[in-house]
Amino acid sequence: SISMLAACTPATPDEPLEDLGAFSLGHNIVVASKMQEVPGSRDATKEEWTEVMTSEMDARFARYEGSQLYHFGISIEGFFLAPPGIPIVLSPKSVLAINVTVWDDAAGAKLNPKVKTFTVFETTSANSFLVGSGHTRTKEEQLRGLARNAVGQIEEWMLEQHKENGWFGEASDVAEVDPAAPS
Repeated sequence: SISMLAACTPATPDEPLEDLGAFSLGHNIVVASKMQEVPGSRDATKEEWTEVMTSEMDARFARYEGSQLYHFGISIEGFFLAPPGIPIVLSPKSVLAINVTVWDDAAGAKLNPKVKTFTVFETTSANSFLVGSGHTRTKEEQLRGLARNAVGQIEEWMLEQHKENGWFGEASDVAEVDPAAPS
């Protein structure tokens, strides 16, 4: 259920939006052709990963209503989903590795010429901290939790790039322009 999933992860798609200027979601392409599964992990297919990552990216970024289109290219590089193991002795954390590229539609160019790599860990609850999430969460909950945490990290990175490097233009490109403001 959705409420149970939301309780497992801190980042939810309906949190207030950040100021990403004129950002509006264009294409959201997720691939897993080079994906590696770390030995000992619970199994998850390329289709499961691309579906959950695409879904979580859409849920968060489709809410932005800027005037400029930007596209995501995301590659699932590798993962480890904590299996049920021996509590305390073996309580591994799940992890996801992804590469992200952001494209500016108007410029027809990448905003980040070199891919940005994210290593995303799952959020631990009081229960999963001691026994590992393989005991307390289903595979689907682990997938969604990692995807949500990845989306949160991507958004934080985008916000940082927007503030420091002017990605996504100005929010005034989006809203009604104040006629008294100098142009």
